[in-house]
Amino acid sequence: MAQRILSLAAEQGPERLQEALQSLTEGELGDMVTRQALKGRETAALLRGIFKGSPCSQRSGVLRRLQVYKHCVPLVESGDLHLGKVSEIIGLLMLEARQLPGHALAELASLFVDVIKGGSLTNGKSLELFSTVLTALASSKENLAYGKGELNGEEFKKQLINTLCSSKWDPRCVIHLANMFRDIPLSGEELQFVVEKVLRMFSKLDLQEIPPLVYQLLLLSAKGSKKTVLEGIISFFNQLDKRQKEEQRVPESVDLEVATMPLDQLRHVEGTVILHIVSVINLDQDLGEELIRHLKTEQQKDPGRALCPFSVALLLSVAVKHRLQEQIFDFLKTSITRSCKDLQFLQASKFLQDLFPQQYDITAVILEVVKNSAFGWDHVTQGLVDLGFSLMESYEPKKPFGGKAADNSYGLSKVPAQQACRLGASILLETFKVHEPIRSDILEQVLNRVLTKAASPVSHFIDLLSNIVVSAPLVLQTSSSKVTETFDNLSFLPIDTVQGLLRAVQPLLKVSMSVRDSLILVLQKAIFSRQLDARKAAVAGFLLLLRNFKVLGSLSSSQCSQAIGATQVQADVHACYNSAANEAFCLEILGSLRRCLSQQADVRLMLYEGFYDVLRRNSQLASSIMETLLSQIKQYYLPQPDLLPPLKLEGCIMAQGDQIFLQEPLAHLLCCIQHCLAWYKSTVRLCQGAEDDEEEEEEGVGFVQNFEDMLESVTRRMIKSELEDFELDKSADFSLSSGVGVKNNIYAIQVMGICEVLIEYNFNTGNFSKNKFEDVLGLFTCYNKLSEILKEKAGKNKSALSNKTARSFLSMGFVSTLLTALFRDNAQSHEESLAVLRSSTEFLRYAVSVALQKVQQLEETGQTDGPDGQNAEKMFQNLCKITQVLLWRYTSIPTVVEESGKKKGKSISLLCLEGLLRIFNTVQQLYPAKIPQFLQALDITDGDAEETDINVTEKAAFQIRQFQRSLVNQLSSAEDDFNAKEMQSLITVLSTLSKLLDPGSQQFLQFLTWTVKVCKENALEDISCCKGLLSLLFSVHVLYKSPVGLLRELAQDIHACLGDIDQDIEVEGRCHFAVVNAKTAAPTVCLLVLGQVDKVLEEVDWLIKKLTSLGSDTSEDPSQASNQTQALEKGVILQLGTLVTVYHELVQTALPAGSCVDTLLRSLSKTYAILTSLIKHYIQACRSSSNTIPGRLEKLVKLSGSHLTPQCYSFITYVQNIHSESLSFVEEKKKKKKEDEAAAVSTVMAKVLRDTKPIPNLIFAIEQYEKFLIHLSKKSKVNLMQYMKLSTSRDFRINASVLDSALQERNSEDAENEPHNDQSNTAEQTDENQEPKKKRQRKK
Repeated sequence: MAQRILSLAAEQGPERLQEALQSLTEGELGDMVTRQALKGRETAALLRGIFKGSPCSQRSGVLRRLQVYKHCVPLVESGDLHLGKVSEIIGLLMLEARQLPGHALAELASLFVDVIKGGSLTNGKSLELFSTVLTALASSKENLAYGKGELNGEEFKKQLINTLCSSKWDPRCVIHLANMFRDIPLSGEELQFVVEKVLRMFSKLDLQEIPPLVYQLLLLSAKGSKKTVLEGIISFFNQLDKRQKEEQRVPESVDLEVATMPLDQLRHVEGTVILHIVSVINLDQDLGEELIRHLKTEQQKDPGRALCPFSVALLLSVAVKHRLQEQIFDFLKTSITRSCKDLQFLQASKFLQDLFPQQYDITAVILEVVKNSAFGWDHVTQGLVDLGFSLMESYEPKKPFGGKAADNSYGLSKVPAQQACRLGASILLETFKVHEPIRSDILEQVLNRVLTKAASPVSHFIDLLSNIVVSAPLVLQTSSSKVTETFDNLSFLPIDTVQGLLRAVQPLLKVSMSVRDSLILVLQKAIFSRQLDARKAAVAGFLLLLRNFKVLGSLSSSQCSQAIGATQVQADVHACYNSAANEAFCLEILGSLRRCLSQQADVRLMLYEGFYDVLRRNSQLASSIMETLLSQIKQYYLPQPDLLPPLKLEGCIMAQGDQIFLQEPLAHLLCCIQHCLAWYKSTVRLCQGAEDDEEEEEEGVGFVQNFEDMLESVTRRMIKSELEDFELDKSADFSLSSGVGVKNNIYAIQVMGICEVLIEYNFNTGNFSKNKFEDVLGLFTCYNKLSEILKEKAGKNKSALSNKTARSFLSMGFVSTLLTALFRDNAQSHEESLAVLRSSTEFLRYAVSVALQKVQQLEETGQTDGPDGQNAEKMFQNLCKITQVLLWRYTSIPTVVEESGKKKGKSISLLCLEGLLRIFNTVQQLYPAKIPQFLQALDITDGDAEETDINVTEKAAFQIRQFQRSLVNQLSSAEDDFNAKEMQSLITVLSTLSKLLDPGSQQFLQFLTWTVKVCKENALEDISCCKGLLSLLFSVHVLYKSPVGLLRELAQDIHACLGDIDQDIEVEGRCHFAVVNAKTAAPTVCLLVLGQVDKVLEEVDWLIKKLTSLGSDTSEDPSQASNQTQALEKGVILQLGTLVTVYHELVQTALPAGSCVDTLLRSLSKTYAILTSLIKHYIQACRSSSNTIPGRLEKLVKLSGSHLTPQCYSFITYVQNIHSESLSFVEEKKKKKKEDEAAAVSTVMAKVLRDTKPIPNLIFAIEQYEKFLIHLSKKSKVNLMQYMKLSTSRDFRINASVLDSALQERNSEDAENEPHNDQSNTAEQTDENQEPKKKRQRKK
């Protein structure tokens, strides 16, 4: 039959063909098409023949065509046909579909919908036909029956799509359906239906099928609904990530349905999806901009949902395209700083923490992206690297004008900018560890920045470089050319940068000889450079090499002062090159360094400070170094035993023209000798005792003896020397303006330094002998005389430079030993000798003040001078020892007991307290991780406790109690004994220690209660103490609950103290806080209260912004969102309500003109602005939903209308009256005195103008508030303005009583002057006529 139809179709006329087709039933027709298709012969020709014989003009033709279509769709989907055949059939059917009439198209489309609903689509090929049918249907003009009514083609298509998107889809055909919708013209609403349906299907699909579906969706988004597509994709993967995390947290998940996909599979799918999105954005820039727009708006509402690991990775991948890079990085950087600020904001307030228990931390999210990128996300790495550098450069440490860079590489970073900079470094370090291909690029960029940013601080880049080298020193060998290139520029870099850089790359020097050799070449050139900095860089580099290239046989460096940072270069260095080579190499360097001993003082100083560390690391070099030092000191030492002074000071200075310079830092040289000698005697000789190397031993004994004799002789003669022997006495000139003065200053500092070095030497070698300690005291007497003269001269000169005390030469270790001996040594055998030192109060005070100086240096720079000064662990141990002593001394001997009145200067107890304050600050800054051990060390009663069970809060509370006792003693002492300085220090110590208490603990609550009690019961009149105490109260209270109630009580006290603005009203004398009294109420307490009020206002403002963003957020669970909104609204309104009562008290207080009035007016303006933004929020809420406004808000508006606005206007009148009085007073003065007072008058005028400037702003803020209240009243149908009185205070206000009296005067004058009325009128007219003339003259 098929052959017959084919032959008939070839004829011209269709009549016979039509007859043949009419003779076939529906089943026969179908079978024939199936047989022909399966045979694969001429199917298309057969179908063409059938269509030719079934013209659309005849009803039977249309029906036959429909039969063919209905038969072909299942046939194509059956999977029995070859794909080529399928495409051929579908192509033909698509061509013919456009000829079908509307009703046939509608029937065919409905058939497709049923097929899709039934889930019988397999390969989705027939969907190409469906898209053609729907497109043809949309353009059909005839009305089609649908249900009981009729629809046109476009509406029919819309109904079908609606039905289709509401029905269940077989997961296998989702991708085909998404692809199909691309070919159909869709309206915006239809597209939204489709996109939402496809997004809902994500969760039903296998993970591997999602990337192709996402790709189809993205192509579909070219028609619109971009935001929905992106939002759907991001939230889907965000949910998957969260679920994955939950599973990792609870691995034993019994519920099999919850267990999802393996982690690596999820990450690979996410990576592919990101690639798809990036490739589509490359073609469609609008999609990229929509992504940024969407995330920006989302971030305002819920940053946790906007910036999840997936969306951050996506943004970073897109950022590689330069057109969007700047936008994306700006967005990420502002998000990071905002997140850090918000976290800081939340941590500082218990009130906010209760409202926001979950805190979002973007830094953790970004570092998670770095971790995820290990799963083949190469497209993210470049973005990560760029972001890391961008953060480090945008938020680098700032260099103050003309000062040294504020380097905060030690201690905790507390400022958001610092945290952002740290995050940048963490991103780069983690990326470096994870991605091998990009390592050389990161290293190169870091080195380039160290070189090019020499003028600005680069400590953060050097720290990063150091961490990179430590994480992979062997990897750096491949990039060694880059490092050697950097070395070539060493001589042009600042010395701090050079030292940091060399310390950072030092592990590399151990594994790469070529790098080491190139460094040595550079350093040897630099030693002969004309630039001082270059020579200093050379010395720093050589000392580093000497420290780290050990000669075989040197002692173990277990007690090294710096961590070598080469834990992973464990291979013995001598495997690479033998010890002989090492020794030759070190001796060659020493030879180069000896040349430096004839250079400037700065270069020598570096050597003297570095030799001790070299000895400790490389003990085999001891004899060479000691010989060098011996020959150097001999140039200045006078061996004759009776010659005074023992050292040639004139050899230490050099004159150049009129100027005099220090050439040889003699005190530093002696200091170096003293430390090296002590180390040599204690260590090397012990080890050599076991060996038989006699020759070397004799040599060692030789120089040791030499040094000892020399130091003994110098000590003896220094004690005998008078100041005149050094050409220094009270009559000497110490001014820095003359050459002689400069010389004398240099001499004085050298002599004082030598005395200190000898004090340390004699104490250490004295072994508690009385004679030695008498020598120590003799040396101190010499030191003290000079110190007093310098202080006296500095006091006269009043120059800032000379006021600084010279830096002490005592080492930190010795200071801790000395203090322990002086104050805590109870050994019977030591008692007699220590009594010598203890008898001198000056010496005790000196010991404590040096400890103070050392701690200050540690706090400011993170290290101290002298041995082990850079060893954090040793410094920490010394700090603990010093703290024990100072704490014991302060708590056991109170200041009152001490006889400080006899001598000038601070008492020792007060110095101890200052020292403790600095130490507590320093430990929290530099050693946050070691606070438990620190507190443990202070608690002498509990010495044996295990380190694991240290309760920081308990230990801190114990220390706090000691200082509380001291503070109470101060408060209860007689007025003469009250020491304000000590009181301030005690308050600051308590404030510092209170940071260690856990805000949720019982101890914290006890401390808060105690602080409140002290403030309530003690009428402190000292302003600074009152300020400190209230600041402490606020800082503690805010971590327990909101301080608004406290502020209200303080405001009532201020009102009671200062009286009311209306003098006739007497304020009831209720007093909550005795600390608020006539002396402190204004400005001290008033400004503190207003400062705290401002902080509360900031919190409220932040909450209102959160409220506004939550209000516009519709996607989340509405009930949950509304609960959170209600909680926030309640919090905001309660805070504002209490603040209104605080202001109610303050604006009625007779505050003195000046800062209090000014601050209060500004604060009021801010309050009204915040009230206005709250009202705007409710206006917005009324627009978006038909909610009525809560009763709480109505109460707040009522309160502001009754308790705030009228009082504000009265206060404005009061302020203007104060100023008008001061102006009239000045006017009177002006009349009395001559014109030379004009300047004084103008300053008063300017002050009045400045003080009244905030008044118009306040009036404007009040009016804005009332304006938006009217808007809200209209929207909510609640009359809120009934609570507002009409505003009265204006610049043009009319005072009724003054007006009446003026009118009465005018009337009486008129009665007297009536006869002369005409004259006066004419006079007025002439005046009027003349006035313009005058103006015209002015213009000329």
